[in-house]
Amino acid sequence: MGLLSEIFTWWNGQTVGTRLFTSRRGEKVGEDEAGNVFYQTKDGKRRWVVFNGESEASRVSPDWHGWLHHTYDEPPTEAPLPKKAWEKAHVPNMTGTPGAYHPPGSLHVGARPAPAARDYEAWTPE
Repeated sequence: MGLLSEIFTWWNGQTVGTRLFTSRRGEKVGEDEAGNVFYQTKDGKRRWVVFNGESEASRVSPDWHGWLHHTYDEPPTEAPLPKKAWEKAHVPNMTGTPGAYHPPGSLHVGARPAPAARDYEAWTPE
């Protein structure tokens, strides 16, 4: 990422202010599978993430989210959460992308919606 994009955009990675704060007070804790890098202050009171690409909160996996919000003391690199056999892999919010969910009958899919069931009788004045 170039210096100009750091100066003029906040939605791609980190800003100049975040870079300065991270270099002065930050201590790298770990990195997730999406390439996001997690930091904390040396005393452990503040925690933050520098996104790899677009700053989208749903790109943070649940275990790192818990660590960021002080739910867990140890980061997932030191104490990973146990995974159940039925758990699916983390997927970020896909709204607005080609991978978004569209139910059957959605106008986006191009299908005509099913007619609504007439479960009431409309009132007509006499």
